[in-house]
Amino acid sequence: MKKKSDSVVKGIERLPHRSLFKALGLVDSDFDRPIVAIVNSFNEIIPGHIMLDRLAKAAKEGVARGGGVPLEFNTIGICDGIAMGHYGMNYSLPSRELIADSCEMMLESHQFDAAVFVCSCDKIIPGMLIAAARVNIPSIFVTGGPMYPGSASCNPKMDLISAFEAVGGYPSEKYDDKYLKCVEDSACPGAGSCAGLFTANTMSCLVEAMGLSLPYCGTTHAVDAAKMRIAKLSGEQIAILLKRGITPKSIMTKEAFENAIMTDMAIGGSTNTVLHLTRIAREVGINLPLELFDKLSRHTPHLTNLRPGGPYSMLDFHNGGGIPAILSQLKIHKDCVTVTGASIGDNLVLLNPKPDGKIIRKIGNPFHEEGGIAILRGTLAPEGAVVKQSAVSEKMMKFKGNARVFDSEEEAMKAIMNDEIKKGEVIVLRYEGPTFGMREMLSPTSTVVGKGLEESVALVTDGRFSGGTRGPCIGHILPEAAKCGPIALVENGDEIEIDIHKRKLDLNVPKNVLEKRKKGWKLKKKPIKTLEKYTKDIA
Repeated sequence: MKKKSDSVVKGIERLPHRSLFKALGLVDSDFDRPIVAIVNSFNEIIPGHIMLDRLAKAAKEGVARGGGVPLEFNTIGICDGIAMGHYGMNYSLPSRELIADSCEMMLESHQFDAAVFVCSCDKIIPGMLIAAARVNIPSIFVTGGPMYPGSASCNPKMDLISAFEAVGGYPSEKYDDKYLKCVEDSACPGAGSCAGLFTANTMSCLVEAMGLSLPYCGTTHAVDAAKMRIAKLSGEQIAILLKRGITPKSIMTKEAFENAIMTDMAIGGSTNTVLHLTRIAREVGINLPLELFDKLSRHTPHLTNLRPGGPYSMLDFHNGGGIPAILSQLKIHKDCVTVTGASIGDNLVLLNPKPDGKIIRKIGNPFHEEGGIAILRGTLAPEGAVVKQSAVSEKMMKFKGNARVFDSEEEAMKAIMNDEIKKGEVIVLRYEGPTFGMREMLSPTSTVVGKGLEESVALVTDGRFSGGTRGPCIGHILPEAAKCGPIALVENGDEIEIDIHKRKLDLNVPKNVLEKRKKGWKLKKKPIKTLEKYTKDIA
């Protein structure tokens, strides 16, 4: 079998190349074996990444057992939790494109035959998925896995969102200094992606639902020995993918993306997945219009109620049956090929997963009749907006209020912290859209919850939200303020009307008034020069 790596290791003219490989410790017989990249995002900054070195080592052992030559390289990674609420968050979503480009450069310049992507967290998994689609060599994903939930005397079940919401609740009878110290020390107990169904864990689940990782990989926890075994088996599986010529494009079909979207709706995943799935699909020439997300949401029930919208953690979800149990209840495309070498339907027959009935409900008894995400349109969002409806109380599914307008997250956060936001208002947070890096804004949304306003105040933005956001928070409003979309023309006191059931988001201001405002509009912020090369692709 001719290998892609033959172009760098075979023939007299490649003698210098072989010499360089021998400097790494390779021997002559290695040049007859497939050279497999271990694409690792390990670093010592992100809790979801600090254990990836161990998983990469296990994956390398698996590759070697399968007859390949594993060679490892690393990518960057940004911790959204640490980048949250300040200037650094401008860099988070654009980093996805940088990760994709850097992986492509390493894989193509060295002509790897296959790849094991060892990754975790919000932009790193999507960035590597984009690269895998682009390079299209046999690939398998080992996602790092969730963190265990925190537990302490002050709160028996916590996660990072508990810490963000505690900020908004301080000072109060419940949120005193002692409580805050307890949450700070206990909310994040160790390695892994934050313990709820936030963006990192949602993406891990969707990788599995698409068939790009082995069953149960998405929910097996970071420090569980089973994750090490999955990593080793994934390395071994590369030999099968190479032999059968199964590449990412073989797996990333329109039907596989629809399976991922249905899974997303059934589990109530992060709104960020709309951004990520559409971008990944674009890389393989597939269009995923917003209407498809909404159509599938209308027909896919919400089967598990995980944090932030519900009481359950990722540990509960895994023990309840994980992604296979969810897939067993949905009308998915069962013929889609997966990295096991079998179809997703055949995998389910082999696994025979059973929903536990409590944490993962059966199709006839859902938590909600519709899926977790809804796409809204209207005079405030002519091209669409996204809300995690499974994390909105029924009381707030329909809401009308007067606008309080802010041109940056910092301005909004200051007003929320100073108790300047009143019940019945709609916080309008703009100039945070794709042009400016599309910051994720967990701080203001969590502080609203901490202030006890989640059932009396809404928030709309052209930026985006963490998967940990709950309440009537509507993001990704298009056109964005930087393009003079309607959100740029909102003024304090304007009436905004939200009806999630009817998928409506309206600015109740006469058209002639908006036209007059538009004539006097000027862009108030300048894009970040460093990011301009990346922001064109992030939305």
